[in-house]
Amino acid sequence: MAEIKASVKINSTQEKIWDVISDIDNEPKFWKGTKEVRNISKDGNQVSREITIAFRDQKCMQEVTIVPKETIKAVFTKGVIVGEKTLTLKDAVDDSCELEAIWDVKLSGKMGLFTGIIKKHINSGTKQALQAIKEEVEN
Repeated sequence: MAEIKASVKINSTQEKIWDVISDIDNEPKFWKGTKEVRNISKDGNQVSREITIAFRDQKCMQEVTIVPKETIKAVFTKGVIVGEKTLTLKDAVDDSCELEAIWDVKLSGKMGLFTGIIKKHINSGTKQALQAIKEEVEN
């Protein structure tokens, strides 16, 4: 498994940041590795969805759990990616909050050999996404 951690300090309220990141249908706007999102079902804070990722336009199934104003955890349940991505919004300090993204993923099957290569892309894309979220919230 490849673990990737990145975080960004955002100069805004927890509520404003949460409003942006909890709109999970808007994920492709910030996460360039996610091309398309299609929700299949929603039950409270649980969402089942299919996403199309930039890696060869592969489709992956996710089970997303939203803990309001705290975390968004997407577990990859089917497709080329195995594992999870968790976004955590840390408590406000000095009129700012920290947004952290942690990936613990690998590519499935024979594609697992390319996990190291894809890790670089996920790391870069995560930093870019966090910066894009920061800019959206702060502007």
